[in-house]
Amino acid sequence: MKKSKQGVVIGEAGFLKALVKGDIFTKLSLLVPGLGNIRRGQVIKGILFLCIAAAYWIYFFGTGLAVLEKLPTLGTKTQEKVWDEAQGIFVYEAGDNSLLILLSGVIFVFLTAAFLVFWRAVVRSAYRAEELARAGRHVPDFREEIESHLNGRLHRTLLCLPVLGVLVFTVLPLVFMMSMAFTNYDREHQVPGKLFTWVGLDNFRTVLDFDGAFGRTFWPILGWTFTWAIFATFLNYILGMLLAILINSKPVRWKGFWRFCFILSIAVPQFVTLLTMRTLLQPNGATNVLLREWGLIAPDAALPFFTNATWARVTIILVNIWVGVPYTLLTTTGILQNIPAELYEAARVDGANARVTFFKITLPYMLFVTAPTLITTFITNINNFNVIYLLSGGAPATMEYYRGTAGKTDLLVTWLYKLTIDNKDYCYGAVIGILTFVISIVISLAAYRRTAAYKNEEGFQ
Repeated sequence: MKKSKQGVVIGEAGFLKALVKGDIFTKLSLLVPGLGNIRRGQVIKGILFLCIAAAYWIYFFGTGLAVLEKLPTLGTKTQEKVWDEAQGIFVYEAGDNSLLILLSGVIFVFLTAAFLVFWRAVVRSAYRAEELARAGRHVPDFREEIESHLNGRLHRTLLCLPVLGVLVFTVLPLVFMMSMAFTNYDREHQVPGKLFTWVGLDNFRTVLDFDGAFGRTFWPILGWTFTWAIFATFLNYILGMLLAILINSKPVRWKGFWRFCFILSIAVPQFVTLLTMRTLLQPNGATNVLLREWGLIAPDAALPFFTNATWARVTIILVNIWVGVPYTLLTTTGILQNIPAELYEAARVDGANARVTFFKITLPYMLFVTAPTLITTFITNINNFNVIYLLSGGAPATMEYYRGTAGKTDLLVTWLYKLTIDNKDYCYGAVIGILTFVISIVISLAAYRRTAAYKNEEGFQ
């Protein structure tokens, strides 16, 4: 709030306040955006507002109304094969394209929402200029407005493009893909030959139905997804922390060398490691070949690393330990070196042994610092596409699952990929994507609010 020389208080111009207390020109800015600014001498700014509004209304009446008309049905006219008398052949007559209608509808909603925000800002700007004029203060011209956005409001100017990029390249595509969950866009309804339409929550009921073919696939995969995430997260965390403590202990020599050995595995790209392990563990891969030559297995036998469900799941978890432990080692090493040495000295004076100091000092301190990272890692593992897809590809495959679209080691995210890319069941893939997002966000928020880092921010400072 600012006070002018005349004692009039100049505050943030609110939209409702502008409609109630603004003069006729401010109120008319609702119908003619920019009119209030032009009346107060901000001509260029007012003309820009008017041009933006005109561009939206041209779009609305030129394209938007047609989109609104078709959006409820996603199209009614299908592509037809008709006889062309002039050419003497059958030709295809184009019909509606449900996918383009859906995309256009989402864009229309975003543009309309953006215009409403813009409309509100126009009225507030007009009222702000009116307040300044009424108080006898200088109303900034266009050049001064630009200078203010490059000085005092520079943070807003710099954030403008990143926010716009997030909305256009992240939020809009996500809303478009999520909207498919409420349609029947699958392998039987492929554009442009066929149309798809809205089905409401039917797809969610199909996916979550325990007795349905889809439900008998979704729930086992969801169970394995959680099992994988728990083992992949906590085994890597515990083993990495214990390894860091071991290397950091006083009796161990050449600490830098041992750390270098594990860091070296990080230097190798993860996909190279996973594809190499996948090749080594095949029925005729190097591992089985060597075991046959050494006489440890029969000449015609092979260890079922990816052909038996239990073996495949254990193999994936073990390989992930090799890939993930070095990262935990690096993180926990830095934290260990920052634990105050006075805490350990006081514990030794009180007669505490190594086990007590670990559970009373080291582990609480580690959990306090790394709990948010641990939650993030858990959610990342729920959506860990690379390890599963590159290592096992979801194998072993089974026809027990929906149309054979998933294997015993598939996670929700890899099953989603196969449903959409390989089988073109986009509507079900969108449902699984939404459910995975909901599960991830609920777990993240619930777990983080229970951590010491959230409840007691200054506990270890």
